[in-house]
Amino acid sequence: MKNTLRNEMAVCGFAAVKTLEKINAHKIQRLYFTEERAPLFGGLCKKMAAAKKPYNKVQDPAELEKLCGSVHHQGVVAMIETPEILPLNTAITAMWVEEKQDSIILDRVGNANNLGAIVRSAAFFGIKNIVIPLDEAQSSITTSSYRVAEGGMEFVHIYSVKSIEFLLKDMAGKMMRFGTSLDATKKVSEMRDACKGKGALIVLGNEEKGISKEVKRNCDELIIIPFAGMGSDAEGPKVDSLNVAQAASVIMYELKK
Repeated sequence: MKNTLRNEMAVCGFAAVKTLEKINAHKIQRLYFTEERAPLFGGLCKKMAAAKKPYNKVQDPAELEKLCGSVHHQGVVAMIETPEILPLNTAITAMWVEEKQDSIILDRVGNANNLGAIVRSAAFFGIKNIVIPLDEAQSSITTSSYRVAEGGMEFVHIYSVKSIEFLLKDMAGKMMRFGTSLDATKKVSEMRDACKGKGALIVLGNEEKGISKEVKRNCDELIIIPFAGMGSDAEGPKVDSLNVAQAASVIMYELKK
């Protein structure tokens, strides 16, 4: 939940707040916790006191629910400045190319919880960059996505772009550009070899519509996660897709193994 008057956003969930304390404690403006959680945040309370920032033990967990707008607060809520999603620029992409960094691009995924789950997987596999469309940026970083990321938000950079198509065109020849598609013939297990020493840009699409035609046209390769019912003569269930966050995890594993 965001407090627009204070320009704040609530971060809730034990793992999310603990990681915030460890990596970016300076971001925390106010802290609230239950009596049960109090012994686990003694060190953070000392930091808050030294910085003359308020912290409080709540009498009723319902107070935390009001602060974060969720029953899934797990006994702690930290208020931070509303995160700013920076626009992607050529200096950043040049660094990706030089350092052969891999990046995930989300083409109209549109669900904050999916973003949180993808951020969690990206942090787990050591992928530092996620790109989302500019018009989805402010609705994507939420209390919910922060909690679902389980601390991953402190390790992953999220950038916005006006046009995914333009970004892909600009990166032609500099990075290997992959798009996910049911029409693909290349398996995800073949990605790493296809990169030939370059960093990878991987585009994941909306679960219903997939990636757009314009984006597909600007990918070097289309990739698919093989499934049991794949092919017209294959035996097995005709379930041909995963949740986008699940698919992202499989793809990142294959890229980094």
